[in-house]
Parts: sequence; structure tokens; C-alpha cells
Amino acid sequence: MGRILLVIRLALRDLRRRRTEAALLLLAILAATTTLTLGLVLRDAAGAPYQSTRAATRGPDVVANVGRAADLAELGKLATVSGVTEHSGPYPVLAGKLEASGRTSDVQVEGRDATIAAVDQPKVTQGSWVSDGGVALEAAFADSLDVGVGDSVTLDSRSFKVVGVAVTAAMPPYPGASCIVSAGCINGAIPDDRNLPAGLLHNPGLVWLTQADALSLASDRSSLSYVMNLRLAAPDEAQAFVDRNGGDHGGAIPMQTWESILADATDLARDSQILLLIGAWLLGLLAVASLSVLVGGRMADQTKRIGLLKAAGGTPGLVAAVLLAEYLLVAVVAAAAGLTIGALTAPLLTESSAGLVGGAGTASLTWSTIGLVTAVALGVAVVATTVPAVRAARSSTVSALADAARPPRRTGWLITLSTRLPVPLLLALRVAARQPRRVMLAVVSIAVTVSGIYVLLVLNAFLGDQPSTGGAYTEAQVAVLRHVLLVWTVILLSLAAVNAIVITWATVLDNRHASALARALGATPQEVTIALATAQVLPALLGAVMGVFPGGFLLFAAINAITGGDSDKATLPAPWQLIALVMATVLVVAGLTSVPAHLGGRRPVTATL
Repeated sequence: MGRILLVIRLALRDLRRRRTEAALLLLAILAATTTLTLGLVLRDAAGAPYQSTRAATRGPDVVANVGRAADLAELGKLATVSGVTEHSGPYPVLAGKLEASGRTSDVQVEGRDATIAAVDQPKVTQGSWVSDGGVALEAAFADSLDVGVGDSVTLDSRSFKVVGVAVTAAMPPYPGASCIVSAGCINGAIPDDRNLPAGLLHNPGLVWLTQADALSLASDRSSLSYVMNLRLAAPDEAQAFVDRNGGDHGGAIPMQTWESILADATDLARDSQILLLIGAWLLGLLAVASLSVLVGGRMADQTKRIGLLKAAGGTPGLVAAVLLAEYLLVAVVAAAAGLTIGALTAPLLTESSAGLVGGAGTASLTWSTIGLVTAVALGVAVVATTVPAVRAARSSTVSALADAARPPRRTGWLITLSTRLPVPLLLALRVAARQPRRVMLAVVSIAVTVSGIYVLLVLNAFLGDQPSTGGAYTEAQVAVLRHVLLVWTVILLSLAAVNAIVITWATVLDNRHASALARALGATPQEVTIALATAQVLPALLGAVMGVFPGGFLLFAAINAITGGDSDKATLPAPWQLIALVMATVLVVAGLTSVPAHLGGRRPVTATL
């Protein structure tokens, strides 16, 4: 126990002495853990409005429908099946066309009783429930049409007055409504080369009439479908009920459980979730790169302290434990903060649908979520720090106390090439050659960042085309996805900027003796500053090119494979955009690295040597 307390005390003291580096470590891991938490809990937070709607409307556990009057008797038998406690219906349903606000939309017209139903009684949010000559519209559908109580609409050439707007838990909100008519439905954009069957409804809305008014619209009884809502004694076993009664996989009576309706209602959150999880893994890679450089830089700055610990009797194991404990403590704090921030901000990235009651609540954190986020944070810290910590712990006590400059790597062809270059480029090449692993981390960091930006450009162009082309997303849904992309962009760019600064800072520390020696031999502070900055710009140029191709193409292909998307519908960035992205990346890296390079290039020569 005493050994553990000693390790913790030494680690905490070192973190307090180097607060800036500790803050950068925390920021790097926090970006990944927050994004990962958002991705894991977002769909649960988005499900809160549906659950509220389900409670307010006496939502069904199973919705069953048939497309022919001949099957009506079989549908009615479901009400007496074991496990069913309550039901409403069967109600007649027919396909129709609604004209309002100068627009014509496909609709599913459901005939309902004016009295309160035991199961699935839509909650009226404006006006009143159905009455003779009056129509009630599903809230999200009414919102998209900009239609309210008192307006007149036309249903199959007959005029009705809008008497109410209501929400239901028996199907997802518009435009993702379930199909309960025999004609069939299709949601989303229709491909230009696809011939659809006659009568198929496209993005249908849902409206309610009295049963008498609904039946009067039907040309004959053969055009009617019927729907019935069931309440079960065990709602959590709804899928098992459907399986037992042949409601799935082309059964005689199609059925939909409340869980599948919830999944459809939170479909947008699923897309947001995928984007955030992909972003989380990208940020995890950046965090590993950032920590690896930070650890290397701190090890170079702590060489004498390591020697003092070993001279005072510390074993290599104790020294390694102290060095590793610093980063594990930061990782635990970052995991806790990421879980808290992610759970609190998840509701801000969900859609506030007019078709559901209430808004998204604070997501509950399950033990699996807490365990995964904590494991990722600790894994990032362990992967990035174990090797440098063990190498430093095994170093010679005498050499660590001396803290002498390490002899540079000498490569014949590099020396021959650099001797013909101006002094800043000569020094830059030799600085980069001293730490090839750090150069590789810089290239990977920039490549990951540019790959993410490439995908963001593609997704932004895709979302921009959605409302105008009648795509799968409405304007409100596009706005939600743009917020998700904005979060991804801000965190990705922030962590990439931190990486660029950290890499330059580590390079300045590692080359402090070589830079001082170069100045002692005649190099000016300005030439040393330019050399240190250029040593980061060259990897940035290579990383930016690799981020566009193959990085960007591969990441976009991976997203398509995960989501089942069609890459043919995507608009890839134009060549001028890609060239501008590469050049902007190089310029931004040059700007970010100029300050630490300037500070490093002006350190007093005598004090350093």
C-alpha cells in the first residue's frame, strides 16, 4: 500500500508542476471520450420523446394490419389471443391524396371513432379530435405542410376542415410513417431510373377522419385496409408475440412491435450515432498520436528527474510506474469528464420532432457504456506511454543525471543533400531525421484530420441536396445532422491543432541542444525558427496529400459500407477543393507551429549548452 501511495503522490506532484502539459493530455483524451459517449448514448436520449408519446397516447405494444376485407376476421381473432389485454379497432384505412398550401401529398387515411380508444388514442396538441366533416392531421405532417386548425384541405376532391393536430405512438412521425395500406409505400428519394408500381404512396402522411367519412371516400370496400392496435400483458415480449402469431417474415397478418416503431422514430439518431462513433475512432487515433508525442517530449524534459529518482533508490519498475501513473490518472479524469459531458449534451444533437411529445432527456449511462469509454481512455494512455516509460526507466542513472545531448542520426545521402540547401532547410531536414517516428506520427495525424474533413465535405454536399430533391431528410433533420457534423468538425480540428503545437513543442525540447549548437556555429535565431517550423510543414504536406487519397476515399467507402449507402449518389469534392484543402492544411500548420518554433529558436545559447 505504501508503494502505491508513493507512486500516486509522485505522479500528482509531477502533474501539478507541469499543468500545461497535463491540460493538453486531458484535452486530447477528453475529445475522444466525449465523442464516443455521444455516439453510444445518443439514440437512447432520442428515444425519450417517443416514450413520452407512448405514455400520453396509450401507445400499442403491437400494431397489426391486413390489406383485404376478407382477412378482417383473422385480424379480429388477434384480440382474443393469449397475452393480449386490450385492443382498439380494427379501423379502416385507405390511400388518398391531400391538397393543402398549394401542395399535393400522398396520405394514409384512417377512420376512427369520435370516442376515446382504449389503445392508441392520439394526443391532440392543437384543436380537437375528429368529428363529422373534420380531419385531424399527424403533427409532423401538419408542420411540414404549414397547415393548422381552421384551414381547409382537400382529400380525394372533397373538402374537409382541419379540426385538430395530434401525435401518435402507433407509427413513426412523418416522413418515416409506417405503411398500413395495401397499395404499398416508399419513403425517401425515388431513383430516376426506377419504375414504381401504380398507386404506390411516396412519403405518405397520416390523417384521421371519422369512420363514416373515411368509408365515404372509398370507391369500394376492396380498396380498404384495416389496422388494429394491441396492448400486451408483457410489452417487453412483443417480438416473441409477433413470432408466435406469424406476423413477421411475410406472415398472413403483418405486425409491427413498439420496439421497431421506436427504432424507426429514432432513425435520424442512428445516422448521427454512426457519424459520431466514426468520429470517435478518428479522434482516438489523433489522441494516441498526441499522447505519444507529449510523452516523448515530457520524457526528454524529465531525464534528470528520472536520474534523481533512480539515484535515490527507485527501481526501474518504480520509475516506470510513476511515469505511467501520471497518464493513467489523466485518462481516468478524462473518461469521467467525457461521460458527463456526453450524457448532458446528447439531447442537443437530437431532433425536436413535432410528431412526438416532449424533448430528448439526459441520457442514462449504463455500466457497459461507462466501461467501454473508460477502457478506451486507459487504452489510449497505455498504448501511447508504456514503451517510452519503460525505455526511460531502463536508462542509465549516470547518463540521465548528465542529461547530455543525444548524438544525431547520421545518414550519408541526407547529409549530402542537405549541404547544398539554405541553412533553414538544411537544419529542417536534419531535425526531421533525428526523430523519424515523430515525423511518422505527424504525417498520420494530419492524414487522419484531412480524411475526416474530406468526408465532411462529401456529407455536407449530400445534405445540401436533400430538401430540394425530396430526399430522405427534411430541412429540420438536415439541420440536426449539420449540428452533428459541426461538433465533429470543431473537435477534430481542435485536436489536430493541439497535435501540431505539441509536436512542434516536443521537437523544440528534443532539439534544444542541437539548435543551441547551430546558433553557436553561426545560425541566426530566425533561421533556427524557420527550420523548426519547416520540420513540421514538410510532414504536414505529405499527410494532407495522403489524407485526400487514399485516406479520404477509404474512410468514405467505410462509412458507405457501415450505413449501406450508395456512393453513386454522393458528390465528391472538386479538384480545386482538394487542392485548396491541402494548401490550407499546410498554411494552418505553419501558422500553428510558428509560435513554439519562435520561442524555441530564441532560447539563450549559453544556458542551453
